[in-house]
Amino acid sequence: MSQITLKADTEQVPGLSRRFTRIWTFSLGLRKIQRVFIRLANHRRLSISIVGISAFVVSAALSFLVRFPQPSVHDEFSYLLAADTFAHGRLTNPTHPMWVHFESMHIIQQPSYASKYPPAQGLFLAAGKVIGGNPIVGAWLTVALGCSAICWMLMGWMPPRWALLGGLLAVSHPLILGWSQSYWGGAVAMSGGALVVGAFRRLVRAPDARNAVIMGIGMAVLANSRPYEGLLLCLVLTGALMYWMRNKDSPVWRVWLHRVVLPVVLVLTATVGGMGYYNWRVTGNPLRMPYMVHDATYAVAPSFVWQSRRIEPVYRHKEQRDFHVGWELPFYEGQRSISGFVFGGVVKVLVVLIAIFKAVGLVVPMVAISIAADSNRWIRVLLVSCGLFTVGLIAETFVQPHYSAPFIAVIILIALQSMRYLRLWRWRGWRIGRVLFAASLVMCLVTFVGFWKDSVLQARLDEAGWSAQRARLLEGLRQDGNRHLILVRYAPDHSPHNEWVYNDADIENAKVVWAREMDSTQNQELISYFRDRRVWFLEADATFPQLSLYLETTPALVQK
Repeated sequence: MSQITLKADTEQVPGLSRRFTRIWTFSLGLRKIQRVFIRLANHRRLSISIVGISAFVVSAALSFLVRFPQPSVHDEFSYLLAADTFAHGRLTNPTHPMWVHFESMHIIQQPSYASKYPPAQGLFLAAGKVIGGNPIVGAWLTVALGCSAICWMLMGWMPPRWALLGGLLAVSHPLILGWSQSYWGGAVAMSGGALVVGAFRRLVRAPDARNAVIMGIGMAVLANSRPYEGLLLCLVLTGALMYWMRNKDSPVWRVWLHRVVLPVVLVLTATVGGMGYYNWRVTGNPLRMPYMVHDATYAVAPSFVWQSRRIEPVYRHKEQRDFHVGWELPFYEGQRSISGFVFGGVVKVLVVLIAIFKAVGLVVPMVAISIAADSNRWIRVLLVSCGLFTVGLIAETFVQPHYSAPFIAVIILIALQSMRYLRLWRWRGWRIGRVLFAASLVMCLVTFVGFWKDSVLQARLDEAGWSAQRARLLEGLRQDGNRHLILVRYAPDHSPHNEWVYNDADIENAKVVWAREMDSTQNQELISYFRDRRVWFLEADATFPQLSLYLETTPALVQK
Protein backbone atom coordinates (compact mmCIF):
# COMPACT_ATOMS: atom_id res chain seq x y z
CA MET A 1 0.00 0.00 0.00
CA SER A 2 2.85 2.39 0.89
CA GLN A 3 4.53 1.65 -2.45
CA ILE A 4 1.30 2.48 -4.30
CA THR A 5 0.93 5.71 -2.35
CA LEU A 6 4.53 6.67 -3.00
CA LYS A 7 4.12 5.98 -6.69
CA ALA A 8 1.01 8.10 -6.78
CA ASP A 9 2.71 10.97 -4.97
CA THR A 10 5.76 10.93 -7.18
CA GLU A 11 3.63 10.78 -10.30
CA GLN A 12 2.05 14.04 -9.22
CA VAL A 13 5.52 15.65 -8.87
CA PRO A 14 7.69 14.53 -11.84
CA GLY A 15 10.81 16.37 -10.53
CA LEU A 16 10.56 14.61 -7.20
CA SER A 17 10.23 11.26 -8.97
CA ARG A 18 13.39 11.79 -10.99
CA ARG A 19 15.28 13.02 -7.91
CA PHE A 20 14.15 10.03 -5.85
CA THR A 21 15.13 7.64 -8.65
CA ARG A 22 18.63 9.13 -8.87
CA ILE A 23 19.16 8.97 -5.12
CA TRP A 24 17.87 5.41 -4.97
CA THR A 25 20.08 4.34 -7.91
CA PHE A 26 23.11 6.05 -6.38
CA SER A 27 22.42 4.35 -3.03
CA LEU A 28 22.18 0.93 -4.71
CA GLY A 29 25.43 1.61 -6.57
CA LEU A 30 27.22 2.48 -3.33
CA ARG A 31 25.95 -0.68 -1.68
CA LYS A 32 27.19 -2.81 -4.58
CA ILE A 33 30.60 -1.15 -4.39
CA GLN A 34 30.65 -1.71 -0.64
CA ARG A 35 29.85 -5.42 -1.04
CA VAL A 36 32.57 -5.85 -3.67
CA PHE A 37 35.02 -3.95 -1.47
CA ILE A 38 34.27 -6.19 1.53
CA ARG A 39 34.62 -9.38 -0.52
CA LEU A 40 37.92 -8.13 -1.88
CA ALA A 41 39.17 -7.17 1.58
CA ASN A 42 38.49 -10.67 2.89
CA HIS A 43 41.15 -11.96 0.49
CA ARG A 44 44.03 -10.61 2.54
CA ARG A 45 46.94 -11.39 0.27
CA LEU A 46 45.08 -10.06 -2.74
CA SER A 47 44.25 -6.86 -0.84
CA ILE A 48 47.87 -6.32 0.12
CA SER A 49 48.95 -6.92 -3.47
CA ILE A 50 46.36 -4.51 -4.84
CA VAL A 51 47.52 -1.78 -2.46
CA GLY A 52 51.16 -2.30 -3.47
CA ILE A 53 50.40 -2.38 -7.20
CA SER A 54 48.20 0.71 -6.91
CA ALA A 55 50.97 2.59 -5.11
CA PHE A 56 53.53 1.60 -7.74
CA VAL A 57 51.25 2.56 -10.64
CA VAL A 58 50.30 5.93 -9.12
CA SER A 59 53.96 6.70 -8.35
CA ALA A 60 55.10 5.77 -11.85
CA ALA A 61 52.23 7.69 -13.44
CA LEU A 62 53.16 10.79 -11.47
CA SER A 63 56.70 10.63 -12.84
CA PHE A 64 55.69 9.85 -16.42
CA LEU A 65 52.80 12.31 -16.66
CA VAL A 66 54.32 15.19 -14.71
CA ARG A 67 58.12 14.87 -14.84
CA PHE A 68 60.92 12.50 -14.00
CA PRO A 69 62.44 13.77 -10.75
CA GLN A 70 65.91 15.32 -10.81
CA PRO A 71 68.05 15.45 -7.67
CA SER A 72 68.35 18.91 -6.16
CA VAL A 73 68.98 18.39 -2.44
CA HIS A 74 72.36 17.37 -0.99
CA ASP A 75 70.79 14.28 0.56
CA GLU A 76 69.49 13.09 -2.79
CA PHE A 77 72.91 13.28 -4.44
CA SER A 78 74.38 11.40 -1.48
CA TYR A 79 71.81 8.61 -1.74
CA LEU A 80 72.38 8.41 -5.50
CA LEU A 81 76.09 7.95 -4.83
CA ALA A 82 75.22 5.03 -2.54
CA ALA A 83 72.90 3.59 -5.21
CA ASP A 84 75.56 3.84 -7.90
CA THR A 85 78.09 2.21 -5.58
CA PHE A 86 75.81 -0.71 -4.74
CA ALA A 87 74.72 -1.11 -8.36
CA HIS A 88 78.38 -1.68 -9.24
CA GLY A 89 78.56 -4.48 -6.67
CA ARG A 90 80.62 -2.51 -4.12
CA LEU A 91 79.97 -1.33 -0.59
CA THR A 92 82.21 1.71 -1.00
CA ASN A 93 84.71 3.28 -3.40
CA PRO A 94 88.43 3.94 -3.11
CA THR A 95 89.49 7.50 -2.47
CA HIS A 96 90.35 9.24 -5.72
CA PRO A 97 93.87 10.75 -6.03
CA MET A 98 92.28 14.14 -6.86
CA TRP A 99 89.66 13.88 -4.12
CA VAL A 100 90.11 17.43 -2.80
CA HIS A 101 88.39 18.72 -5.94
CA PHE A 102 85.41 16.43 -5.38
CA GLU A 103 84.52 17.17 -1.75
CA SER A 104 80.85 17.98 -1.25
CA MET A 105 78.06 17.94 1.28
CA HIS A 106 76.82 14.69 2.87
CA ILE A 107 79.52 12.50 1.36
CA ILE A 108 82.93 11.42 2.65
CA GLN A 109 86.20 11.13 0.72
CA GLN A 110 88.36 9.65 3.48
CA PRO A 111 89.04 6.86 4.36
CA SER A 112 86.86 5.87 1.38
CA TYR A 113 84.52 7.62 -1.04
CA ALA A 114 80.91 7.00 0.04
CA SER A 115 77.60 8.43 1.15
CA LYS A 116 77.32 9.33 4.81
CA TYR A 117 73.87 7.77 5.16
CA PRO A 118 72.81 4.26 6.25
CA PRO A 119 72.53 1.89 3.27
CA ALA A 120 68.82 0.96 3.11
CA GLN A 121 67.62 3.76 0.83
CA GLY A 122 70.67 3.41 -1.41
CA LEU A 123 70.04 -0.32 -1.79
CA PHE A 124 66.50 0.24 -3.06
CA LEU A 125 67.63 2.97 -5.45
CA ALA A 126 70.33 0.59 -6.69
CA ALA A 127 67.67 -2.07 -7.26
CA GLY A 128 65.67 0.43 -9.29
CA LYS A 129 68.74 1.27 -11.34
CA VAL A 130 69.53 -2.37 -12.04
CA ILE A 131 65.96 -3.54 -12.65
CA GLY A 132 64.39 -0.48 -14.27
CA GLY A 133 67.39 1.45 -15.55
CA ASN A 134 66.67 4.46 -13.33
CA PRO A 135 67.04 4.91 -9.55
CA ILE A 136 63.59 6.50 -9.34
CA VAL A 137 62.11 3.06 -10.01
CA GLY A 138 63.56 2.09 -6.64
CA ALA A 139 61.70 5.00 -5.04
CA TRP A 140 58.43 3.78 -6.61
CA LEU A 141 59.20 0.33 -5.25
CA THR A 142 59.78 1.61 -1.71
CA VAL A 143 56.40 3.37 -1.70
CA ALA A 144 54.67 0.25 -3.05
CA LEU A 145 56.23 -1.95 -0.37
CA GLY A 146 55.55 0.66 2.31
CA CYS A 147 51.84 0.94 1.48
CA SER A 148 51.56 -2.86 1.34
CA ALA A 149 53.24 -3.06 4.74
CA ILE A 150 50.73 -0.57 6.13
CA CYS A 151 47.83 -2.66 4.81
CA TRP A 152 49.36 -5.78 6.39
CA MET A 153 49.89 -3.94 9.67
CA LEU A 154 46.28 -2.72 9.80
CA MET A 155 45.02 -6.28 9.31
CA GLY A 156 46.51 -7.10 12.67
CA TRP A 157 44.56 -4.31 14.36
CA MET A 158 41.15 -4.12 12.69
CA PRO A 159 38.75 -5.85 10.24
CA PRO A 160 40.06 -6.47 6.72
CA ARG A 161 37.82 -3.87 5.02
CA TRP A 162 39.27 -1.14 7.24
CA ALA A 163 42.78 -2.37 6.61
CA LEU A 164 42.22 -2.19 2.84
CA LEU A 165 40.78 1.30 3.21
CA GLY A 166 43.82 2.37 5.24
CA GLY A 167 46.18 0.97 2.63
CA LEU A 168 44.43 2.92 -0.13
CA LEU A 169 44.50 6.09 1.96
CA ALA A 170 48.26 5.60 2.31
CA VAL A 171 48.53 5.32 -1.48
CA SER A 172 46.83 8.71 -1.84
CA HIS A 173 48.71 10.51 0.95
CA PRO A 174 50.67 13.53 -0.41
CA LEU A 175 53.66 13.00 1.88
CA ILE A 176 54.02 9.35 0.87
CA LEU A 177 53.53 10.14 -2.81
CA GLY A 178 56.16 12.84 -2.48
CA TRP A 179 58.65 10.20 -1.33
CA SER A 180 58.07 8.36 -4.62
CA GLN A 181 59.21 11.47 -6.50
CA SER A 182 62.48 12.11 -4.69
CA TYR A 183 65.65 10.22 -3.84
CA TRP A 184 66.11 11.04 -0.17
CA GLY A 185 63.71 8.47 1.14
CA GLY A 186 61.06 8.03 3.77
CA ALA A 187 59.09 5.04 2.50
CA VAL A 188 61.78 2.55 3.54
CA ALA A 189 61.58 3.63 7.17
CA MET A 190 57.77 3.72 6.88
CA SER A 191 57.88 0.06 5.85
CA GLY A 192 60.06 -0.82 8.82
CA GLY A 193 57.73 0.96 11.23
CA ALA A 194 54.68 -0.78 9.74
CA LEU A 195 56.29 -4.22 10.10
CA VAL A 196 57.19 -3.56 13.73
CA VAL A 197 53.74 -2.23 14.68
CA GLY A 198 51.91 -4.98 12.80
CA ALA A 199 54.02 -7.75 14.31
CA PHE A 200 53.65 -6.19 17.78
CA ARG A 201 49.85 -6.50 17.73
CA ARG A 202 49.94 -10.06 16.43
CA LEU A 203 52.48 -11.11 19.06
CA VAL A 204 50.23 -9.71 21.79
CA ARG A 205 47.54 -12.11 20.62
CA ALA A 206 49.82 -15.14 20.39
CA PRO A 207 53.60 -15.75 20.42
CA ASP A 208 54.62 -16.75 16.93
CA ALA A 209 58.09 -17.19 15.46
CA ARG A 210 57.08 -15.88 12.04
CA ASN A 211 55.76 -12.59 13.40
CA ALA A 212 58.78 -12.33 15.67
CA VAL A 213 61.04 -12.61 12.62
CA ILE A 214 58.94 -9.96 10.87
CA MET A 215 59.36 -7.66 13.87
CA GLY A 216 63.11 -8.25 13.77
CA ILE A 217 63.20 -7.47 10.05
CA GLY A 218 61.26 -4.26 10.67
CA MET A 219 63.76 -3.25 13.35
CA ALA A 220 66.63 -4.04 10.98
CA VAL A 221 65.08 -1.84 8.28
CA LEU A 222 64.69 1.02 10.76
CA ALA A 223 68.27 0.65 11.95
CA ASN A 224 69.49 1.07 8.38
CA SER A 225 67.17 3.91 7.35
CA ARG A 226 66.10 6.13 10.28
CA PRO A 227 67.95 4.62 13.25
CA TYR A 228 67.21 7.32 15.83
CA GLU A 229 63.49 7.73 15.23
CA GLY A 230 63.14 3.99 14.68
CA LEU A 231 64.75 3.34 18.05
CA LEU A 232 62.16 5.57 19.77
CA LEU A 233 59.34 3.48 18.28
CA CYS A 234 60.97 0.16 19.14
CA LEU A 235 61.69 1.21 22.73
CA VAL A 236 58.02 1.92 23.44
CA LEU A 237 56.70 -1.25 21.81
CA THR A 238 59.36 -3.48 23.37
CA GLY A 239 58.67 -1.92 26.76
CA ALA A 240 54.93 -2.48 26.30
CA LEU A 241 55.49 -6.16 25.53
CA MET A 242 57.69 -6.60 28.59
CA TYR A 243 55.14 -4.80 30.79
CA TRP A 244 52.35 -6.97 29.42
CA MET A 245 54.36 -10.10 30.19
CA ARG A 246 55.33 -9.10 33.74
CA ASN A 247 52.69 -11.23 35.50
CA LYS A 248 52.77 -14.24 33.19
CA ASP A 249 53.76 -17.59 34.66
CA SER A 250 56.94 -19.50 33.82
CA PRO A 251 55.53 -21.74 31.04
CA VAL A 252 54.30 -18.69 29.16
CA TRP A 253 57.70 -17.01 29.55
CA ARG A 254 59.44 -20.09 28.16
CA VAL A 255 57.15 -20.06 25.12
CA TRP A 256 57.89 -16.39 24.58
CA LEU A 257 61.62 -16.91 24.90
CA HIS A 258 61.60 -19.62 22.25
CA ARG A 259 59.02 -18.21 19.86
CA VAL A 260 59.59 -14.47 20.17
CA VAL A 261 62.75 -13.38 21.94
CA LEU A 262 65.09 -15.85 20.28
CA PRO A 263 63.96 -15.15 16.67
CA VAL A 264 64.16 -11.38 17.21
CA VAL A 265 67.62 -11.67 18.79
CA LEU A 266 68.86 -13.82 15.91
CA VAL A 267 67.63 -11.35 13.29
CA LEU A 268 69.10 -8.39 15.16
CA THR A 269 72.40 -10.20 15.71
CA ALA A 270 72.71 -10.78 11.97
CA THR A 271 71.76 -7.13 11.40
CA VAL A 272 74.39 -5.82 13.79
CA GLY A 273 76.98 -8.07 12.14
CA GLY A 274 76.05 -6.79 8.69
CA MET A 275 76.10 -3.17 9.81
CA GLY A 276 79.47 -3.67 11.47
CA TYR A 277 80.90 -5.17 8.29
CA TYR A 278 79.52 -2.30 6.22
CA ASN A 279 80.99 0.26 8.61
CA TRP A 280 84.34 -1.52 8.54
CA ARG A 281 84.47 -1.47 4.76
CA VAL A 282 83.53 2.21 4.57
CA THR A 283 85.26 3.73 7.60
CA GLY A 284 87.73 1.05 8.69
CA ASN A 285 85.98 0.65 12.06
CA PRO A 286 82.95 -1.63 12.67
CA LEU A 287 81.65 0.75 15.36
CA ARG A 288 82.14 3.95 13.37
CA MET A 289 79.30 4.84 11.00
CA PRO A 290 79.95 6.92 7.86
CA TYR A 291 77.66 9.56 9.36
CA MET A 292 80.05 9.89 12.32
CA VAL A 293 83.07 10.22 10.03
CA HIS A 294 81.33 12.91 7.99
CA ASP A 295 80.33 14.97 11.02
CA ALA A 296 83.77 14.66 12.60
CA THR A 297 85.36 15.85 9.33
CA TYR A 298 83.02 18.66 8.28
CA ALA A 299 80.19 19.46 10.71
CA VAL A 300 80.27 22.12 13.42
CA ALA A 301 76.66 21.98 14.60
CA PRO A 302 75.88 18.67 16.37
CA SER A 303 72.93 16.42 15.61
CA PHE A 304 71.16 17.21 18.90
CA VAL A 305 70.48 20.55 20.56
CA TRP A 306 71.83 19.41 23.93
CA GLN A 307 75.26 18.58 22.48
CA SER A 308 78.14 21.06 22.37
CA ARG A 309 79.28 22.53 19.09
CA ARG A 310 82.34 21.01 17.47
CA ILE A 311 85.59 22.79 16.74
CA GLU A 312 85.51 24.30 13.30
CA PRO A 313 87.68 22.26 10.90
CA VAL A 314 89.85 23.67 8.14
CA TYR A 315 87.66 23.80 5.03
CA ARG A 316 89.25 23.57 1.61
CA HIS A 317 86.21 25.06 -0.10
CA LYS A 318 84.17 28.13 0.72
CA GLU A 319 80.89 26.44 -0.20
CA GLN A 320 81.32 23.78 2.46
CA ARG A 321 82.08 26.37 5.11
CA ASP A 322 79.09 28.44 4.02
CA PHE A 323 76.88 25.41 4.50
CA HIS A 324 78.22 24.01 7.77
CA VAL A 325 79.21 27.27 9.48
CA GLY A 326 77.12 29.87 7.68
CA TRP A 327 73.84 27.94 7.59
CA GLU A 328 73.85 24.98 9.99
CA LEU A 329 75.62 26.63 12.91
CA PRO A 330 73.30 29.66 13.30
CA PHE A 331 70.33 27.30 13.13
CA TYR A 332 71.81 25.31 16.02
CA GLU A 333 72.85 28.33 18.09
CA GLY A 334 69.41 29.87 17.72
CA GLN A 335 67.99 26.93 19.73
CA ARG A 336 70.44 27.15 22.61
CA SER A 337 68.43 29.74 24.56
CA ILE A 338 65.19 28.82 26.34
CA SER A 339 63.06 30.97 24.06
CA GLY A 340 64.89 29.71 20.98
CA PHE A 341 64.49 26.10 22.08
CA VAL A 342 60.74 26.52 22.65
CA PHE A 343 60.22 28.36 19.37
CA GLY A 344 62.38 25.84 17.49
CA GLY A 345 60.49 22.95 19.07
CA VAL A 346 57.14 24.37 17.97
CA VAL A 347 58.43 24.89 14.44
CA LYS A 348 59.78 21.33 14.24
CA VAL A 349 56.50 19.81 15.40
CA LEU A 350 54.54 21.99 12.97
CA VAL A 351 56.83 20.99 10.08
CA VAL A 352 56.01 17.33 10.69
CA LEU A 353 52.30 17.83 11.48
CA ILE A 354 51.67 19.94 8.40
CA ALA A 355 53.35 17.31 6.22
CA ILE A 356 51.39 14.46 7.80
CA PHE A 357 48.04 16.22 7.68
CA LYS A 358 48.37 17.40 4.11
CA ALA A 359 45.80 14.64 3.76
CA VAL A 360 43.26 16.90 5.47
CA GLY A 361 40.74 14.09 5.56
CA LEU A 362 42.76 12.50 8.33
CA VAL A 363 42.13 15.52 10.54
CA VAL A 364 38.38 14.84 10.74
CA PRO A 365 38.54 11.42 12.44
CA MET A 366 41.21 12.62 14.88
CA VAL A 367 38.42 14.31 16.88
CA ALA A 368 37.48 10.81 18.01
CA ILE A 369 40.99 9.98 19.15
CA SER A 370 40.14 10.18 22.85
CA ILE A 371 37.29 7.68 22.40
CA ALA A 372 39.56 5.33 20.48
CA ALA A 373 42.22 5.56 23.17
CA ASP A 374 39.73 4.87 25.96
CA SER A 375 38.36 1.85 24.12
CA ASN A 376 41.69 0.25 23.18
CA ARG A 377 44.66 0.15 25.54
CA TRP A 378 47.05 -0.69 22.71
CA ILE A 379 46.09 2.54 20.97
CA ARG A 380 47.25 4.26 24.16
CA VAL A 381 50.61 2.55 23.72
CA LEU A 382 50.87 4.01 20.22
CA LEU A 383 49.96 7.46 21.54
CA VAL A 384 52.78 7.13 24.07
CA SER A 385 55.15 6.29 21.21
CA CYS A 386 53.99 9.43 19.38
CA GLY A 387 54.64 11.45 22.51
CA LEU A 388 58.16 10.05 22.82
CA PHE A 389 58.73 10.76 19.14
CA THR A 390 57.67 14.38 19.66
CA VAL A 391 60.14 14.78 22.52
CA GLY A 392 62.87 13.13 20.48
CA LEU A 393 62.06 15.33 17.50
CA ILE A 394 62.42 18.51 19.55
CA ALA A 395 65.84 17.33 20.76
CA GLU A 396 67.16 17.06 17.19
CA THR A 397 68.92 20.07 15.74
CA PHE A 398 67.48 19.70 12.25
CA VAL A 399 64.10 18.27 11.27
CA GLN A 400 62.57 17.34 7.92
CA PRO A 401 59.14 15.79 7.25
CA HIS A 402 60.65 12.41 6.35
CA TYR A 403 62.04 12.13 9.90
CA SER A 404 58.51 11.06 10.83
CA ALA A 405 58.63 8.08 8.45
CA PRO A 406 58.85 5.33 11.14
CA PHE A 407 55.66 6.73 12.72
CA ILE A 408 53.57 7.25 9.58
CA ALA A 409 52.06 3.78 9.98
CA VAL A 410 51.20 4.63 13.59
CA ILE A 411 49.46 7.87 12.55
CA ILE A 412 47.43 6.11 9.86
CA LEU A 413 46.48 3.37 12.32
CA ILE A 414 45.29 5.87 14.93
CA ALA A 415 43.35 7.80 12.26
CA LEU A 416 41.65 4.61 10.98
CA GLN A 417 40.79 3.47 14.50
CA SER A 418 39.31 6.90 15.16
CA MET A 419 37.32 6.67 11.91
CA ARG A 420 35.77 3.43 13.12
CA TYR A 421 34.47 5.09 16.28
CA LEU A 422 33.55 8.32 14.53
CA ARG A 423 31.41 6.45 12.01
CA LEU A 424 29.24 5.08 14.85
CA TRP A 425 28.72 8.48 16.48
CA ARG A 426 25.12 9.62 16.87
CA TRP A 427 23.81 13.01 17.92
CA ARG A 428 20.16 13.21 19.04
CA GLY A 429 19.43 10.08 17.06
CA TRP A 430 21.07 11.38 13.90
CA ARG A 431 23.85 9.27 12.41
CA ILE A 432 26.10 12.29 12.14
CA GLY A 433 29.20 10.08 12.34
CA ARG A 434 28.52 8.54 8.94
CA VAL A 435 28.37 12.00 7.40
CA LEU A 436 31.69 12.97 8.99
CA PHE A 437 33.26 9.69 7.90
CA ALA A 438 32.13 10.22 4.31
CA ALA A 439 33.34 13.83 4.47
CA SER A 440 36.79 12.72 5.61
CA LEU A 441 37.07 10.30 2.66
CA VAL A 442 35.98 13.00 0.22
CA MET A 443 38.56 15.38 1.70
CA CYS A 444 41.28 12.77 1.25
CA LEU A 445 40.26 12.38 -2.39
CA VAL A 446 40.29 16.16 -2.90
CA THR A 447 43.74 16.36 -1.32
CA PHE A 448 44.97 13.63 -3.65
CA VAL A 449 43.71 15.53 -6.72
CA GLY A 450 45.17 18.75 -5.36
CA PHE A 451 48.55 17.10 -4.94
CA TRP A 452 48.61 16.22 -8.64
CA LYS A 453 47.73 19.79 -9.54
CA ASP A 454 50.47 21.16 -7.26
CA SER A 455 52.96 18.70 -8.72
CA VAL A 456 52.26 19.97 -12.23
CA LEU A 457 52.74 23.58 -11.14
CA GLN A 458 55.91 22.75 -9.22
CA ALA A 459 57.33 20.86 -12.19
CA ARG A 460 56.93 23.96 -14.37
CA LEU A 461 58.78 26.05 -11.80
CA ASP A 462 61.55 23.47 -11.42
CA GLU A 463 62.21 23.44 -15.16
CA ALA A 464 63.92 26.82 -14.80
CA GLY A 465 65.82 25.84 -11.65
CA TRP A 466 69.50 25.08 -11.35
CA SER A 467 68.98 21.33 -10.82
CA ALA A 468 67.08 21.01 -14.11
CA GLN A 469 69.81 22.99 -15.88
CA ARG A 470 72.45 20.70 -14.39
CA ALA A 471 70.53 17.60 -15.45
CA ARG A 472 70.10 18.83 -19.04
CA LEU A 473 73.77 19.76 -19.29
CA LEU A 474 74.83 16.40 -17.88
CA GLU A 475 72.57 14.44 -20.21
CA GLY A 476 73.87 16.33 -23.23
CA LEU A 477 77.50 15.61 -22.36
CA ARG A 478 76.83 11.95 -21.64
CA GLN A 479 75.39 11.52 -25.13
CA ASP A 480 78.57 13.01 -26.57
CA GLY A 481 81.19 10.47 -27.59
CA ASN A 482 83.90 12.25 -25.56
CA ARG A 483 84.78 12.23 -21.88
CA HIS A 484 84.59 15.51 -19.99
CA LEU A 485 85.95 17.34 -16.97
CA ILE A 486 83.99 20.37 -15.69
CA LEU A 487 85.62 22.94 -13.42
CA VAL A 488 82.86 24.68 -11.46
CA ARG A 489 83.23 28.26 -10.27
CA TYR A 490 80.72 29.86 -7.90
CA ALA A 491 79.88 33.52 -7.36
CA PRO A 492 80.70 35.09 -3.96
CA ASP A 493 77.00 35.10 -3.01
CA HIS A 494 76.44 31.49 -4.11
CA SER A 495 73.82 29.56 -2.14
CA PRO A 496 75.42 26.47 -0.56
CA HIS A 497 72.17 24.57 -1.18
CA ASN A 498 72.65 24.71 -4.97
CA GLU A 499 75.55 22.29 -5.29
CA TRP A 500 76.75 21.14 -8.72
CA VAL A 501 79.79 19.09 -7.69
CA TYR A 502 78.57 15.53 -7.27
CA ASN A 503 80.02 12.58 -9.17
CA ASP A 504 79.41 8.94 -10.01
CA ALA A 505 80.77 6.23 -7.77
CA ASP A 506 83.49 5.38 -10.32
CA ILE A 507 84.94 8.84 -10.92
CA GLU A 508 87.85 7.53 -12.98
CA ASN A 509 85.62 6.00 -15.66
CA ALA A 510 82.70 8.44 -15.51
CA LYS A 511 81.87 10.17 -18.78
CA VAL A 512 81.46 13.48 -16.95
CA VAL A 513 83.47 14.54 -13.89
CA TRP A 514 82.48 17.58 -11.85
CA ALA A 515 85.27 19.32 -9.92
CA ARG A 516 85.70 22.44 -7.83
CA GLU A 517 87.92 25.14 -9.24
CA MET A 518 90.84 25.77 -6.89
CA ASP A 519 94.12 27.67 -7.36
CA SER A 520 95.97 27.52 -10.67
CA THR A 521 98.52 24.95 -9.49
CA GLN A 522 95.87 22.53 -8.21
CA ASN A 523 93.75 23.10 -11.30
CA GLN A 524 96.71 22.24 -13.52
CA GLU A 525 97.37 19.05 -11.54
CA LEU A 526 93.75 18.05 -12.01
CA ILE A 527 93.81 18.79 -15.75
CA SER A 528 97.06 16.91 -16.17
CA TYR A 529 95.58 13.91 -14.38
CA PHE A 530 92.52 13.93 -16.69
CA ARG A 531 94.52 14.83 -19.79
CA ASP A 532 92.45 12.51 -21.99
CA ARG A 533 89.30 14.56 -21.33
CA ARG A 534 87.84 17.73 -22.75
CA VAL A 535 88.11 20.35 -20.02
CA TRP A 536 85.29 22.84 -19.48
CA PHE A 537 84.73 25.87 -17.31
CA LEU A 538 81.31 26.54 -15.76
CA GLU A 539 80.04 29.75 -14.18
CA ALA A 540 77.37 28.01 -12.10
CA ASP A 541 75.64 31.14 -10.81
CA ALA A 542 75.14 32.82 -14.15
CA THR A 543 71.55 33.42 -15.18
CA PHE A 544 71.95 30.80 -17.91
CA PRO A 545 74.92 28.59 -16.92
CA GLN A 546 76.93 27.60 -19.97
CA LEU A 547 80.12 25.66 -20.58
CA SER A 548 83.23 27.24 -22.05
CA LEU A 549 86.30 25.31 -23.16
CA TYR A 550 89.41 25.76 -21.02
CA LEU A 551 92.98 26.09 -22.27
CA GLU A 552 96.07 26.29 -20.05
CA THR A 553 98.50 28.87 -21.39
CA THR A 554 99.91 30.51 -18.23
CA PRO A 555 99.93 29.73 -14.51
CA ALA A 556 96.35 31.00 -14.57
CA LEU A 557 93.63 29.38 -16.62
CA VAL A 558 91.98 31.47 -19.29
CA GLN A 559 88.69 31.04 -20.99
CA LYS A 560 88.77 30.27 -24.67
